[in-house]
Parts: sequence; C-alpha cells; structure tokens
Amino acid sequence: MDLGIEGERALLLGGTQGLTYSAAKFLHEAGVAVALNGRNAESGAAAVKALGAGAAFVQGDVADPTQAPFIHERAEKALGGPVSILVTNAGGPPPGQFLEHDEAAWLRALETNMLSALRMAKLVLPGMMARRWGRIVNVTSFSVREPYPNLVLSNGARGGLTGAMSTIAREVAAFGVTVNSVLPGLMDTGALKRVYNQQSLRQNISVEEARRRMAESVPTKRLGEADDFGPAVAFLCSRHAGYITAQNLTVDGGLVRAVM
Repeated sequence: MDLGIEGERALLLGGTQGLTYSAAKFLHEAGVAVALNGRNAESGAAAVKALGAGAAFVQGDVADPTQAPFIHERAEKALGGPVSILVTNAGGPPPGQFLEHDEAAWLRALETNMLSALRMAKLVLPGMMARRWGRIVNVTSFSVREPYPNLVLSNGARGGLTGAMSTIAREVAAFGVTVNSVLPGLMDTGALKRVYNQQSLRQNISVEEARRRMAESVPTKRLGEADDFGPAVAFLCSRHAGYITAQNLTVDGGLVRAVM
C-alpha cells in the first residue's frame, strides 16, 4: 500500500533500535526522510547505515529537558525542513513494586516516559498546525489498558502520557494533525528481557523458563517481534489515517483482555 507520505520528514525519539527502529524502517521505505534520535553514537551510526540515504542520526537524551530544543533543531537541519511526523519513545523505567521505588525513581520515570514526549510535541506542533498537516504517534505500552504486575513506574508514567496526548489530539484535530498511541504487548526486545530476567530471580526459575511462561501467556503463544510493530506506526502516520486520532492501538497478540 502506498502510504501517501513520500517526502515527509520524521523525527523518531529512541529510534536507533527495537520497536521505534522498526517504525523508522517502514517509514523510510514509504519515502519519508527519517532522523533517528538516541544517546549512543555507535548505535545511531549503525542504524543510519542500515537504512541508507534519507536517514540521519541526532544524538541526545530526551530525558534531559535542556536537550529537547537542540534535538529538534538538529533534526530539522538534518532533514532539510520542518518535522511533519513525530514518533515518541523512550526506554522503560525499571521493573519493581511500589514500595521498592523512592520519589527520585518516580521523577525519573515521569521525566523519561511522559514529559519527554510532551516536550517534543510542544516543539513540533506549532509548525504542523500552521501547515495543517502532521502526525504524532507515541510508543507506550499495553499496560495503559491493563496494568502489568511489577511495573508500577511504567504503568503510572505511560498512563499519564496517554491521558495528556488524548487531550492534545482533540485540541489540534481541526488543524489536520492526528495524535495516536501504539501499545506494544510483550515484545521480545531489550526492555522485556530485563523484565523476564527479574522474574527468573523472583520465582527462582531459569531465564529461559521465565521467557517461555511469558510467551505462553499470549494467545498467539509467542512474544512479539519488532517488525510486528513497525507497520502499525507507519500506517497511523499515513494519509489514509487522517480520520483516526486520540486512539490507542494495541499490538499485543491478543494479550489484553479488555473488551473496549
């Protein structure tokens, strides 16, 4: 399917690996110029090399509020024009239960997994609204629909982001800008490996057994892969998705049991 977005410019936060890199790959294949943000220069260079022409790396830590304007500015310079597609993502906070985390951990989680996305949205939205076209897609988690055990920081921060972005979506809809979220389920990426590694310790089982049990909990009987996810993000960025906004699309193999 032609997504109708050839020539658009996308900034993907945390885009050098995993789920957001998959989204970058499918956007790039659709003819979108992509700027991949990340903290590690080596990973960024490898990701850009794999994509080829039309891809750039913008180094920076989105969790640092002072870096957001520079990430945005360098992205637009690398892309040769204003950002028309923003995909937000950041590494999830550490697993653990409520009484195990101090206030500093909560503040880090909110800064990284909520405020970083809102901060970047505030930078790109005026231009999108002026041009009367834009797409924002947030990579969050299935846990905003069904909180997952032992992930209280993630459940809280991503739930807050979802509420804020849903409100923003309605404020900018009349300007041709859509704001949606894609909620990954149990995807076999580095972040999930940390979770089942900790489960193996808590339950005194092998890491492989913890992984197997997690996969068995999914109706498809497997963990998701990055390329199960990227196409969903690319579609929400497309011209075809112009009447879809303020939505949360779950990509989870049927894991979430909510009816709505």
